[in-house]
Amino acid sequence: MINEQIRDKEVRLIGENGEQLGIMSAKDAYKMARDAELDLVKIAPTAKPPVCKIIDYGKYKYEMIRREKEAKKKQKVIEVKEVRLSPNIDTNDLNTKVGSARKFIEKGNKVKVTLRFRGREMAHMNQTRYILDDFAEKLADIAVVDKPSKVEGRSLVMFLTAKK
Repeated sequence: MINEQIRDKEVRLIGENGEQLGIMSAKDAYKMARDAELDLVKIAPTAKPPVCKIIDYGKYKYEMIRREKEAKKKQKVIEVKEVRLSPNIDTNDLNTKVGSARKFIEKGNKVKVTLRFRGREMAHMNQTRYILDDFAEKLADIAVVDKPSKVEGRSLVMFLTAKK
């Protein structure tokens, strides 16, 4: 909130150079900001009384946006990549899928391994669980099982993450 939008009776005022000007009415604080040809900005609305500061609002807004961008640069986004398998997959095809999952994990992503069942394959779900176990075993040198395999609808799902 800035200038006339501040409706509080009393505010704690901080000057343009960071000095404490004390507690006063919002009207008096706004007059002081107007005399200095700056804006009155509420910077701590939850404090008792709310804290307002005499600053240039455009400059303040620019600084806030810049800080948010800096914070975004420092955080790392982890994507979840999916590898889909079928119950009657051959060993060479499985090795190819393991290779692609290895690339994903080396880049720092999580891998969701999905074993999809169609039609009558649903009757043999428990007998094909070994495929996911083999998959995890082949990636054991760089990955750990984050969430073990569980049934979700018509598929078995397992999550792998990089070792630390």
